[in-house]
Amino acid sequence: MLIPHPALLRKLVDEYESLLAEEAETGSGWSSPRAQDLAYTLCVTTGTRDVRRALETAHRLLAAESMAPRHRTTAAPRAE
Repeated sequence: MLIPHPALLRKLVDEYESLLAEEAETGSGWSSPRAQDLAYTLCVTTGTRDVRRALETAHRLLAAESMAPRHRTTAAPRAE
């Protein structure tokens, strides 16, 4: 499975969860077209078919990314 870039995944999750919160506040009882698009994109991005699983997978991938050691590249000292 391809692993999505963490910044893209974070943006999708944040926007989707923000829309859900707004829709819960208004009590409209239906998902906006943008929320449906984000749910679909999250599913495709995480290789799932259900938005709840997509969010679980996204949160798991983001947590793993935040725990991964950062690789620092430093230039080798130049011989003069």
